Amino acid sequence: MTEESAMLTEQDLKLVDALQAAPRASWSTLGRALGLGAVTAARHWDTLVERGDAWLTAYVGGELSARLTLAFVEIDCVPGTAPAVADALAADPHVVTVEYVAGPCDLLAHVVAPTLRELGAHVLHRVSAVPGVARVRTVLSPRMFTEGSRWRVRAISPGQREALSAKPAKNRAPLRFDDADRALVLALGVDARASAASLAAELGVGATTVRRRLDGLLARGAIRVRCEIARSVSPAPVTVTLWLRVPPDKLETTARSLAMLPEVRMCAALTGTANLMVVVWLPSQHETLGLEAVLAAKLPWLEVVARAVTLRNVKLMGRLLDDAGRGVGRVPLDFWAAVPVPEHGDRSVGRSGG
Repeated sequence: MTEESAMLTEQDLKLVDALQAAPRASWSTLGRALGLGAVTAARHWDTLVERGDAWLTAYVGGELSARLTLAFVEIDCVPGTAPAVADALAADPHVVTVEYVAGPCDLLAHVVAPTLRELGAHVLHRVSAVPGVARVRTVLSPRMFTEGSRWRVRAISPGQREALSAKPAKNRAPLRFDDADRALVLALGVDARASAASLAAELGVGATTVRRRLDGLLARGAIRVRCEIARSVSPAPVTVTLWLRVPPDKLETTARSLAMLPEVRMCAALTGTANLMVVVWLPSQHETLGLEAVLAAKLPWLEVVARAVTLRNVKLMGRLLDDAGRGVGRVPLDFWAAVPVPEHGDRSVGRSGG
């Protein structure tokens, strides 16, 4: 398949945008917003998924993600080993994203574990131990200001997006998350549009219970469903990562300003010399300088400490990607899988629940 033949039509981009706004809406609702029949909308989506041009990902977010520990790991590899190292890391459920970059390292990985102790053990005993890894540098992210579920293709009108974007009722009850909820998240990772009835059948629990728990977790943003698009067919195919330094008293306002920019895919606080990381998606790598000029004019106290341009995404939020960035497989986003923590010998411990 050539790159030209794989480019998405305007209607396909609108469908992706509609699913970004309402990933679990019925096909009739989505079709009505786009002027399509339900069967036509579903058929178009199935074709995109089959080609690997788009897909849905489900994972914990909001209050639940705040209970987890996230780190960004810069990895230098022994010459010639980067592909094998990337493949080994991509198979790890705690390594949610892996990319080759032109920048301060060979590979950049996002690693998640339930606790700081378990994350440290994972980086030390698994990531660092992959054959070919020469050096790792790890910084923690104490806070995520915005992440990829908020990024939009921007192919539908504001009115269409408003019609699709339901406003969930607020729920101020304490958030409960147990092994049954963990199983629910993992099942959604397989099929993010699965009905409550089919999820109940798979998990062996009542459909009413699944519907209540699922609706509650989705409404609070504790489970997020993200519609992704392959980079080779995206209107913004280039990923640029910026490490920034801002005065601590301006961190919050700076991050919120950055999160409002349409190019920004992710904005996270860091514990390193750079205290903010921003990931942007751009139409071309040549637009990086223009973006930095805009940032300097809008936020003059902001200093760019380092930059990286992604040469190839190997894994994105659990989805395995080919050279063109198309989805070709998945690794469950099971952040609670056992993490080795050697104590008194070679014993390993894990944590479940969350």
